[in-house]
Amino acid sequence: MIYFDKQHHLLEQHAYDYRLQDIENPNLYRDLFPFTEVPKISFNHREVPMNMPDHVYITDTTFRDGQQAREPYTVEQIATIYQLLHCLGGKNGIIRQTEFFVYSKKDREALQKCLEMGYQYPEITTWIRANMKDFQLVKDLGVKETGILVSCSDYHIFKKLHMTRAQAMEHYLSIVKEALAVGLRPRCHLEDITRADFYGFVVPFVDALRSLGEEANIPIKIRACDTLGLGVSFPGVALPRSVPGIIYGLRHYSKITAEQLEWHGHNDCGMAVANACNAWLYGAQTVNCSILGIGERTGNVPLETMAILYTSLRGDDGGMDLSAISEIAEYYEKEIGYKIPPMTPFAGQDFNVTRAGVHADGILKDEEIYNLFDTAKILNRPATIAISNVSGLAGIACWINQYYHLSEKNRVEKADPLVAKVKKWVDSEYENGRVTSISDEEMDARVQKAEPNRFLR
Repeated sequence: MIYFDKQHHLLEQHAYDYRLQDIENPNLYRDLFPFTEVPKISFNHREVPMNMPDHVYITDTTFRDGQQAREPYTVEQIATIYQLLHCLGGKNGIIRQTEFFVYSKKDREALQKCLEMGYQYPEITTWIRANMKDFQLVKDLGVKETGILVSCSDYHIFKKLHMTRAQAMEHYLSIVKEALAVGLRPRCHLEDITRADFYGFVVPFVDALRSLGEEANIPIKIRACDTLGLGVSFPGVALPRSVPGIIYGLRHYSKITAEQLEWHGHNDCGMAVANACNAWLYGAQTVNCSILGIGERTGNVPLETMAILYTSLRGDDGGMDLSAISEIAEYYEKEIGYKIPPMTPFAGQDFNVTRAGVHADGILKDEEIYNLFDTAKILNRPATIAISNVSGLAGIACWINQYYHLSEKNRVEKADPLVAKVKKWVDSEYENGRVTSISDEEMDARVQKAEPNRFLR
């Protein structure tokens, strides 16, 4: 079939008809995943074109995947976090959806409480396994969309479900038909896609899903799930691990639109953020994230990081309130009691804290030298100084200026005698065996002792 593509303004050929390969034995890609060795990355030197959609969004799985890695949130905590997600996503709903479990009474109570807030975004969706019992849980909840787990690798089809590919496909399609029959929008979670036979199962299965959606006039969404974090985005990398290859393949061979396509990544190999960005770049409209990346094993794509990278890629914040990232971090620390690793980008307590004297000297001259952007303006998180044995005169001067909120006219320089007095005390602390940073309270007491009443807080 030849047709004129309105996006590329060229005649293009679509003569691809991949049929289900119902093999007798599973394809486990043992050359790539030997199990007794570290997984391998192979290349075929084929590169696909970038195809970033007109609009890209973030979806959230904090209340679903995020709850699988920590103690469950209370109903009140879920309601508060949902409000914070709404604030962060802003008026244009850059955080488009959030998904809920529905298995317990508490899950359903939290879902209803959030629905009652009446927010358009994030839209509330659910998640179920591909069986009729789970389907009965969601069909009367008042949601418009539900995720449906449809595992697509032979590891899951043969080893977990004990089915053939044809049996799995028939089973999945039967549940999707039930959802369509009651007007629910299915979002099909293709679990373990980075170990799946792309042309032998994924493409023919997605083709069948697309046909069902067209018949019902309800576009079916496809979530490409990198369940073990095996996806990579290097140029020329081969399937099944190629993130560009998966996204391009679903768009090109199965004719899935950007609006129907979502990426769900894990961080087992440290590639979650890079893979999510590449999913956007190569044609997926949405990437699925969780707050602080909390999720199975090494976690999911951190939502707050993708909010910042959205701004970097698009050139503006899309109406998001990025200062809500700091509110979320504070709520997790103070109200939930979750200790955020201090080096966590944009949310950890040390993400814009300087200890090294040479860095502090740069900040003393101009904050822009060692702060990646105006964190005070954008995140409501001013760059700060932590005093240690390597802070030097510049670090102490910076700390005094920040802690006492000194104006440009009144700020101290590292040549100020007060700074030398305080540094002498700091040096003696570490000479006597101290190994921890010096707290703000200790520094304040030392400054006040050295020069009483010079600075008032």
